[in-house]
Amino acid sequence: MVIYTTNLTDKSFKDFTKSGLVLVDVFAVWCGPCKQISPIVDEISSDYFGKLSVGKLDADGNPETMGELGIRSIPTLLLYKDGEVVEKLTGMSSKQKISELIDKHL
Repeated sequence: MVIYTTNLTDKSFKDFTKSGLVLVDVFAVWCGPCKQISPIVDEISSDYFGKLSVGKLDADGNPETMGELGIRSIPTLLLYKDGEVVEKLTGMSSKQKISELIDKHL
C-alpha cells in the first residue's frame, strides 16, 4: 500500500486545508490511541487518493495551530471542505465510520 499523507506544520496548515476535501489527523507521538488510528488514516489516504488530501499534524510540535483549533483531546480527525471544518471526530474511530463521514462530502 502506498501512503499519501503530508506532514503539516504551523506554517503549512492553512494552505493545505484551504481548498478541496482534506482530512487532518491531529496526533502526538506519545499517544496510544493516536498510534492505533494512524494506520487507518494511512489506508484512507490510499483508498481516497485523488479525491481527498490527508495531512498529519503533531500536536506537540505545532502550538500555534493547536491554539487556533482549540483541540483539547487527541487523536482528533478534522474533515475540511474548502477551508471550513465540516466534520470532527475525537478519539478512536473505525475505518468504516471515517469513510462514511468522508463519503457524505464527496
